[in-house]
Amino acid sequence: MEEKETESRISGFSYRDLRESLVKLKASNDEKAIKNSVQRLNLMGQLRASNVMLQPPKKHLVEKYFHPDNMSSSEKMKIELARVRDEFKMSESDCGSARVQVALLTTKIKHLSSVLNKKDKHSRKGLIGMVQKRKKLLKYLRRTDWDSYCLVLSKLGLRDNPDHKTLTRL
Repeated sequence: MEEKETESRISGFSYRDLRESLVKLKASNDEKAIKNSVQRLNLMGQLRASNVMLQPPKKHLVEKYFHPDNMSSSEKMKIELARVRDEFKMSESDCGSARVQVALLTTKIKHLSSVLNKKDKHSRKGLIGMVQKRKKLLKYLRRTDWDSYCLVLSKLGLRDNPDHKTLTRL
C-alpha cells in the first residue's frame, strides 16, 4: 500500500514528499513556540531581578491614586449609594425596603439635578420619573410605617408635603 502511495502523485508531488514537508513544518512551528516561551521566561526573570515587583506599593502613592478627587463621577456615586444603603437599612440583608429606596432615589435625584443641563430633555424626564417614584414610596411609607417615614424625612432633609386632595376630602 505504501508503494501505491509513493507512486501516486498530486500536481507532480508524491504523497511521501508532501508528508515529509508537513512533518518538517510542524517541527519548525514547535521550535518557534519553544523559543517564544523561553523568551517570555527570560523577560519574567529580568522583571523579577529588578526590585519593582518585590516591594509593596508606597502608601502615599496608593492614597494619591485612589483619592476621591481622582475618581469618576459614577465611582463616586457608587460609593455614596453604598453609604446611604448602609445608613438606612433595617437589617443586615435589607437593600430594597421602602425607606432604603427613598434614600437611594434622593441621592440620585440630588446628583442628577446638580449635573443636569437646561437643554437635556431626556435626563430631565428621567429625573421627573425618579421624583414621582420617590413621591409614591413616601406616600406608601407614610401610610404603613409612620416612624420610618419621620426618620427618612429628618435624615434626608425632605419636607412633609401631604397630598392636598386627600385632606380636602376629609
